[in-house]
Amino acid sequence: MKKSQDNRCPSCDSQQISIFYELSGVPVHSVILLDSEEQALNYPQGDIRLGFCHACGFVSNYAFESRLQEYDSHQYEATQAYSPTFNAFHRRLASDLIERYDLRHKRILEIGCGQGDFLSLICQMGANQGVGFDPAFAPERLDGALPDGIQIIADFYSSKYSGYQADLICCKMTLEHIRHTAEFVNAVRETAGENPDVQVFFQVPNARYVFGTTAFWDVYYEHCSYFSAGSLARLFRNTGFQVQDLWSDYDDQYLMIEARPARNGVGGKLSQEEPVAELAQEVADFVRRFSQFVESWQEKLSNWRQAGRKTVLWGGGSKAVAFLTTLKIGRDLLEYVVDINPNKSGTYLAPYGQKVIAPQALVEYRPDTIIVMNPIYCQEIGRILDGLNLTPEILSIEDSRA
Repeated sequence: MKKSQDNRCPSCDSQQISIFYELSGVPVHSVILLDSEEQALNYPQGDIRLGFCHACGFVSNYAFESRLQEYDSHQYEATQAYSPTFNAFHRRLASDLIERYDLRHKRILEIGCGQGDFLSLICQMGANQGVGFDPAFAPERLDGALPDGIQIIADFYSSKYSGYQADLICCKMTLEHIRHTAEFVNAVRETAGENPDVQVFFQVPNARYVFGTTAFWDVYYEHCSYFSAGSLARLFRNTGFQVQDLWSDYDDQYLMIEARPARNGVGGKLSQEEPVAELAQEVADFVRRFSQFVESWQEKLSNWRQAGRKTVLWGGGSKAVAFLTTLKIGRDLLEYVVDINPNKSGTYLAPYGQKVIAPQALVEYRPDTIIVMNPIYCQEIGRILDGLNLTPEILSIEDSRA
């Protein structure tokens, strides 16, 4: 890792930053619906320059430019609601939060609510009222009207909405898209006010999962911020919260934090918080293993193509875009990506123009190998393939890196 004197940590303002990972020419969005191969090939690109903060353990993309983001575009499509596996997780999480915080006939505020799937679920299950914020909210994609008692504001959440009061402030898979993390969490602290009964729940990708397993396909432009349990807890305490709990879920891919506005001090650290030096070692190991894994995948895909084997990726989202971009895999080696989301069928992935197809299209294409971009969906995908009477080799992206 090389030292950087020109950057400050967005979470703790330290200048103890080391740049450890750089990648140029990456699509600035991975889940924008692109209607043609030409659009995909010419989609705007940016750079990734990840820096590790030796003071708090936070990882940030110091080449990130927020002006390149299109979250307010109605072509932005990030929902996972078409997956039974994900929906089961969402229902379990909603039930858990309702029981943890006695969320019955309460007020819920969700930041980054997407199409309101989770907000609707937790409100219906607990007879709650809810308001959500998301610039990418597209009412035309709803299967029907929003449930009674739920309002979604198609805007970025900021301190201008601090007047909205809630019993639970929820923010799932959004903070990793925020460059100025301390400023953002300070705005949440302002909304929470001084009421110690206000619960705050955040969910983010788990940086220790990404770097500890060398999951380079989880590093992409939209994700400019990467948190471990320790760096996330330190951010919340630095912004006036008392951290009550930290845990991971979804096969350790997701990191959760529970906090409340601090009254008499922010409290000490929890046992789940790793030392900064421990995360620094995992980042160093990520760097050491990265080239080996990339070269192994490039060779594997090239050999399959030369042998006449047809390969597809399953999962037409950010992981697939990052995988293809990092490996520089064009349509000559891999032509199609499969996704169960019908909104993605017939669209194309930047930067190389792979076409997204529905599972049913595999009956005609008949791939020899399917690479599953998230191993948690392997069983779900196996059932779909059984229903199509297809028996390709199914590889988890994690189990077949080297």
